[in-house]
Amino acid sequence: MDDEVRKDESLTRRIFLAGSWSWLRWSAGILLLYPVFRFLGYRAPKQPRSVKVHKIVPDGGFVLEHDFILFVDKNGPWAVSRKCTHLGCRLNYHEKEEVLLCPCHHSRFSKDGTRLSGPAQKNLPRFPVVALREDKDEKGYLVTL
Repeated sequence: MDDEVRKDESLTRRIFLAGSWSWLRWSAGILLLYPVFRFLGYRAPKQPRSVKVHKIVPDGGFVLEHDFILFVDKNGPWAVSRKCTHLGCRLNYHEKEEVLLCPCHHSRFSKDGTRLSGPAQKNLPRFPVVALREDKDEKGYLVTL
């Protein structure tokens, strides 16, 4: 009877050691492949893009560009994205209501990019705007996207 207990113990020990060795090999393989997976999933950060608007906009005016809308008032210029935060449709500006409207699902945004209604849940991104000096040859605004 004593021999049977020893036989079961040694067999259990072997199984345990074999299983431990298997786990150790898998763990080492994952640790060695981790940098490769990080490299494959790497995305380069998006570089900022500057767009020059070569127009002088009066107070209360706006300029519609492909990616943004530039507004100017007595507090200065600002720009908001024309891409709806719901599904990415291009927004239209309605002057009478002073509202940005999405033609796809009718999300509404104010001139400063605040969400007013619709399925969109986020406000529009705002972009920094710098007024170019008039003493140089360039006139207008520089918007950084």
